[in-house]
Amino acid sequence: MSEGRREAGILLPLFSVRGRRDWGIGEIADLAPLVRWLAAAGHGLLQLLPIVETAPGERSPYTVLSAFAIDSIYLALREVEDFVAAGGEAALAPDDRTRLDGAREQANIDYDAVRAVKRRALEIAFEHFLATEWRGRSARAAAFEGFRAAEADWLDSYSLFRACKESRDEGPWTAWEPALRDREPTAVAVAARQVERRRLFHEYVQWVAAEQWSAVRREATAVGVRLKGDLPFMVAGDSADVWVRQDEFDLGCNVGAPPDAFSERGQDWGLPVYRWDAMAAADFRWLRGRMARAGRLFDAVRVDHVVGYYRMWIFCPGADGRFVPDDETRQLALGERLLGVALSAAGRTQVIAEDLGTVPPFVRRSLTALGIPGYRVLRWEEDAGAFRDPLGYPRLSVATSGTHDTSTLAAWWSDELGDRGRRALASVPLFAALHDAGAEFTPAVHGALLDGLYAAGSDLVVVPLQDAFGGRERVNVPATVGPHNWGYRMPWTVEELGRGSSAAVGARLRSLAARHARTGG
Repeated sequence: MSEGRREAGILLPLFSVRGRRDWGIGEIADLAPLVRWLAAAGHGLLQLLPIVETAPGERSPYTVLSAFAIDSIYLALREVEDFVAAGGEAALAPDDRTRLDGAREQANIDYDAVRAVKRRALEIAFEHFLATEWRGRSARAAAFEGFRAAEADWLDSYSLFRACKESRDEGPWTAWEPALRDREPTAVAVAARQVERRRLFHEYVQWVAAEQWSAVRREATAVGVRLKGDLPFMVAGDSADVWVRQDEFDLGCNVGAPPDAFSERGQDWGLPVYRWDAMAAADFRWLRGRMARAGRLFDAVRVDHVVGYYRMWIFCPGADGRFVPDDETRQLALGERLLGVALSAAGRTQVIAEDLGTVPPFVRRSLTALGIPGYRVLRWEEDAGAFRDPLGYPRLSVATSGTHDTSTLAAWWSDELGDRGRRALASVPLFAALHDAGAEFTPAVHGALLDGLYAAGSDLVVVPLQDAFGGRERVNVPATVGPHNWGYRMPWTVEELGRGSSAAVGARLRSLAARHARTGG
């Protein structure tokens, strides 16, 4: 989203991508045909959810085991040279092949099965790499060494954390033997020697992930599509980041969200609280490194829960939730300092703020002063029941029909908006075509809603893929857990894009982008 340029994009989590040869979840390699389809549809941005590693047993991409590592669950094993050379799927044990077949047949995502089978496949690949490349000091071994050196700032501690955690039955680091828990140098050195092979495995996996990501990034750049990542606000307490930087996190309290439309009592996320004072004493090295890593992976990045950089909602034992800092002057100073660090570290990667929920007006004014676009979600852009005209959305903003946490456009129109809301929206000139529309989400209603949104004054408009074709399946229901969350899969395989019903969707998107002067690939 450069100055003077209007763009359009699509929001689709990586796990939602579907390929004919995937292993039951979206895979990095399948982004290549997806970005080509987007470019042909006149759209120049693909927005993803976080791709960083989550803990075993977790479904949410916002429960972060490492703020730096790419989750191996997204690797396309068919593209892993060492796995193919070792025999590919035929090298898997019969039980693993059966479990893989079951994962592929799921309409949803069987995270546990996919993670377990891919782990075994990566172990097969790693053994082959050791035997044929590493011990022979081949050119590929040298490339791996180069990656290890380039990413050592986070990779060394990450691989040690993962190896130690695995060798202790995935127990939390807080339950490790005291010397290692507290990172006493002698204990760390001993542990590093004991788990050297496990460490090398995790570093190898990250190298393979980096190679696959770089290939997709080149493909996207070639067709003019920007990849937009998502930076979760927090990391889990049981994460590599917190173990390494214990003094920079408060483990005695949890961060969450104050009461809002999703939760009357607020949300306790069960995640540790940043100690910004300790991070400042270290010149924000962790935050700088995290943003620099995002800059190496993405062309743009969504900063989740940006209001948390100004003020955190904190739950401490025996006390009600409260904001820290507790006054606007200090909140403003803190937020602008932290986001200034983030902008500096991100380099040419565009920083976009998720400024939704309970956000005081001064935060949006501050973001504007910093040149950081925030969001304008159609359903929430209203005052006392009157919708704001999207033509009046500021250029420095992202107009959208919804987020990964909302219902779809179809469900909102038919089930949530109500007759009064539909009349209020139709009174906005851009949506005059909806004047006589009822609750049914017809093609005409769908077309009018998208047309009005794409006409917005915002330089960037992004719509979830479901809203592009009028689907009703949602990605997540906030403040709930279970298999209904984080399991959405797109209705076509990437091999089918451009044919059948997906061709009609692409044509509609291309027409919208052209009609509203939004450039694409």
